Amino acid sequence: MTEQQKPMQVAELTAPRQFRVVSQGIRDPGPGEVQVRVQAVGICGSDLHAYSEGGVGEYPNVYPMVLGHEPAGTVAMVGPGVTGWSPGDRAALEPAVYCYHCQFCQTGHHNVCENIRFFSAAGEEPGFFREFVNLPAHNLLAIPPELAIEHATIVEPLAVAVHSLQAASPRLGETAAVFGAGPIGLLTIAVLKASGAGRIWAVEPVAHRREMAKLVGADAVLDPAALDPTKQILGDTGKRGVDCAIDCAAKEHTTQWALQAARSAGRVVITGIHSTAQVLFDMSTMRRKELTIYNVRRSNRESEAALELLANNVPLFAPLVTHGRPLDRISEAFEINEAYAGGVVKMIVRPSA
Repeated sequence: MTEQQKPMQVAELTAPRQFRVVSQGIRDPGPGEVQVRVQAVGICGSDLHAYSEGGVGEYPNVYPMVLGHEPAGTVAMVGPGVTGWSPGDRAALEPAVYCYHCQFCQTGHHNVCENIRFFSAAGEEPGFFREFVNLPAHNLLAIPPELAIEHATIVEPLAVAVHSLQAASPRLGETAAVFGAGPIGLLTIAVLKASGAGRIWAVEPVAHRREMAKLVGADAVLDPAALDPTKQILGDTGKRGVDCAIDCAAKEHTTQWALQAARSAGRVVITGIHSTAQVLFDMSTMRRKELTIYNVRRSNRESEAALELLANNVPLFAPLVTHGRPLDRISEAFEINEAYAGGVVKMIVRPSA
C-alpha cells in the first residue's frame, strides 16, 4: 500500500468456505471514474457456488479472490472529467464493464462482450466485498430517495430476471412454471406477475421460500419432496403443460422437470448456473415437443429497467431482503445462506456503514 492509497477492509475467499478480512489500499479514482463507499452487497447463488464448490461451472476459483456483485453504496470521490456525480450521492453499481467496440457489443450482445471485465469473476476484477471500489461513472445508477440502500442491491439480480424474460417473451395471460424459489426464482416470479402472466407454478423444496413465492405472485407452490412436480403441473393443465418453464435452480433434475413441464412448441429458459460443466438433456422430449431453449448469461444492460421496476414496486420486492451482516461476519453470512437457515431469502453483507 503506497502513501497515495486509501486503506480499506476487504473480505477474501482463500479456500472453499474460508474467508479472511484483510487491509488493502485503493488509489484515487482516475479520469472518468467514481470511487464509491460500498455499503451493501447481496450474496448471489454464484457466490455460493464459488464458496462451497471451489468454482462456478467449469471455471475454478483463483485464490485469494473477492466475491460479491450485487452492490450499492455512496459516492466518496469523483475522478477528473466526471460530471453528474458528487460525494454523498447514492448509487446502485453495475458490476460488468464492457468494451463497447467488439462485434458483440456492436450488435447489442454486451453480456458476451469479448473484453468484458466482471467484478468478482475468478481471475478478473475483485468483487464488492470491500469498503471502496473505483468504477466508470456510467456503471452507477442513481438510487431514488424512496429506495433503501439495502433494497438497491436487488437491481443486479432483478436485471437478470428481466433479461431472462425478455428472451422468453411471455405473452399476456400465458402460464409459467418456475423451478427454484431462491432470490432469482422469486424475482422471476415477481416479474412474471408484473408482466401480466397467467397462472404461475413455483417448485421449491424449502418451506419458507415457498411461502415467499406466494407473496410475490405464485398461484401454486409445489414441494418436490412431497410430489412429482411435473405430473402435478401436467395434471393441472389437462396434460398440456405450461407456455414457459424457467429453471432457476439449475440442478440436473430441475432442467429435466422444465423440459417435461413445458407444452409442445413451448419455451424453456435456463437462468440458474449448473454446478457441473455438462448436463444431460432429455433430447427426445425436446425434439418431440419442438421446444425452444433459451440460456441466460447474467443481464444485458437491463439494470435501468430493473431499477425503475424496483422503485415502482418497493412493497413487492423489499421483503426478499431478510438478513444482513457486517463485513467482519461474512463467514457467518455465507454459512446461514448455504444452510437456508433462519428463513433467509436474500442476505446482505455490509462492507461499510
